[in-house]
Amino acid sequence: AASGSVGLSTAVLVVLLSPQCVAAPVICVRVANGAGQDQDSDLPCRNGAQNGAASSPGTAHSNGLVSGPNNGNTVSHNNNNGVSALPASNTSTTADGKKKKRMSQCEEDVIRLIGQHLHDLGLNQTVDLLMQESGCRLEHPSATKFRNHVMEGEWDKAESDLNELKALMHSPSAIVVSASLWSIGIIWYYERMKFLLLQQKYLEYLEDGNVLEALQVLRAELTPLKFNTERIHILSGYLMCSHAEDLRAKAEWEGKGTTSRTKLLDKLQTYLPPSVMLPPRRLQTLLQQAVELQRERCLYHNTKVDSGLDSVSLLLDHTCSRKQFPCYTQQILTEHCNEVWFCKFSNDGTKLATGSKDTTVIVWHVDVETQQLKLLKTLEGHAYGVSYLAWSPDDAYLIACGPDDCSELWLWNVQTGELRTKMSQSHEDSLTSVAWNPDGKRFVTGGQRGQFYQCDLDGNLLDSWEGVRVQCLWCLSDGRTVLASDTHQRIRGYNFEDLTDRNIVQEDHPIMSFTVSRNGRLALLNVATQGVHLWDLQDRVLVRKYQGVTQGFYTIHSCFGGHNEDFIASGSEDHKVYIWHRRSELPIAELTGHTRTVNCVSWNPVLPGLLASASDDGTVRIWGPAPFLDVQDVEGEECLLDLRHT
Repeated sequence: AASGSVGLSTAVLVVLLSPQCVAAPVICVRVANGAGQDQDSDLPCRNGAQNGAASSPGTAHSNGLVSGPNNGNTVSHNNNNGVSALPASNTSTTADGKKKKRMSQCEEDVIRLIGQHLHDLGLNQTVDLLMQESGCRLEHPSATKFRNHVMEGEWDKAESDLNELKALMHSPSAIVVSASLWSIGIIWYYERMKFLLLQQKYLEYLEDGNVLEALQVLRAELTPLKFNTERIHILSGYLMCSHAEDLRAKAEWEGKGTTSRTKLLDKLQTYLPPSVMLPPRRLQTLLQQAVELQRERCLYHNTKVDSGLDSVSLLLDHTCSRKQFPCYTQQILTEHCNEVWFCKFSNDGTKLATGSKDTTVIVWHVDVETQQLKLLKTLEGHAYGVSYLAWSPDDAYLIACGPDDCSELWLWNVQTGELRTKMSQSHEDSLTSVAWNPDGKRFVTGGQRGQFYQCDLDGNLLDSWEGVRVQCLWCLSDGRTVLASDTHQRIRGYNFEDLTDRNIVQEDHPIMSFTVSRNGRLALLNVATQGVHLWDLQDRVLVRKYQGVTQGFYTIHSCFGGHNEDFIASGSEDHKVYIWHRRSELPIAELTGHTRTVNCVSWNPVLPGLLASASDDGTVRIWGPAPFLDVQDVEGEECLLDLRHT
């Protein structure tokens, strides 16, 4: 950078957990100093300097750390922030005359991170020795004084320390700024920090009952800042609190003491560069990020685990075995006597409903402990076979629809097994799809002959939309918008309240079916001759095309599933079930065992290791983790894995 220009300290974090590093993860923090300053003007590690203080070896810093020796080096000058500059050489001389190579920036940063962690554990003597031997310091001396004064509640001294720290502030959000903008940013950060300090001082005075002192802080210190007028009005209202408990409740504040002051320090630190004061619990944060990144990259991670570091080992990389993944047949349900067209787990995961060409719906009970299914009820009387099923939000009712030539819809009470409603508006209708409104009191239904109805639980027609040839339906969580795929190779959103509609998804080939993620953001489409496509409904963009599946013009239903809906499953005309990780276009598993087209798959929403598939071979297969035996001993079906992922 040109002389006189203003730069920023930009921290680039590199977190690596290497299997070759058996002791602990390697964490590197690189700090690139901006131009316009001495190259290492605010670096906290000084091999050959006295940790920024002119004290003799063994002298205690105000932060409890012991100063390191000067290692025989002489320091010729200081920069304007009071930190000793580094000698030109990259080597230093120890007290016994031996030369040692200067540590890299990464090594110095790691020492600081370790020192902070040890300090948080209360191992202060160990920290003193580490800093003394390494020639590093944990943080800038001004930051140490500031921290101690804040934690002790010495607000006047803390405000004085803040004036010293003002010269060390930088703007973390900007990259290139003019001198005037830089100055404005520094003033804003300084005033913000001062406001937070005075706010804490004011609240503590109020809690102690020192109303006059609190009022003086409000009038003479906070108000003249003119920083946050709205907040000052709120703070003034706390003067009316009758007791300390009322104050803490209204201010959503922990009260005077270590907890609130620690939180205050965490906020204040964000306005200081990490070379001056490390972010709180920085090592734990980096380790947590590394663990989470490994979990995200694990193709078979399908369990809900504790997000804390106590539940994992830092000595090994995170890996999940495919034996834990639902790609082994646990059970084959053979009670249907013809093609099985649809299957769907209930919202609470305790039941599975299957619909067949044999005109029956079978409701199965799921044993949560053993994950085995038993026949619960058989619902009969459907004249055309059952090609689609939808559970009500509370799982009390189940709606069954038929194929294209079916003009009837059946609404069953699942608990009693009684038919509550048999709906048919016209013999010319085609009611092939249905979706429940989130309130559980209404549903929408339609078909490819141009019918699109909204009805109540008794089948009474509430609203209708003319001329929409519906292929598949879905109600969004707002309770107003209904998504419908139609014969124009698109998905449109229909609002039954204000009678408006809009285009959301446009494909180049027929959309045979679609489903929507729990959060309503993503849609999974089975597209004729193309396969499975993932769309972002909010941004209205195609996110991913999944490979491997054979999709012609049969209606095949795919699904989201697994922990956090990280996985996608679909049936296929090649008799297989395909599973993808949501971020990967290539399948991570191909499940074999069915002998004809797999029409539908359903992933248990509560048990992430349980998957069901329905096929034209007349069976429903329940897939789960490998049994307690070696994979080579599993006969009859295999979990075929794409070697490109292993």
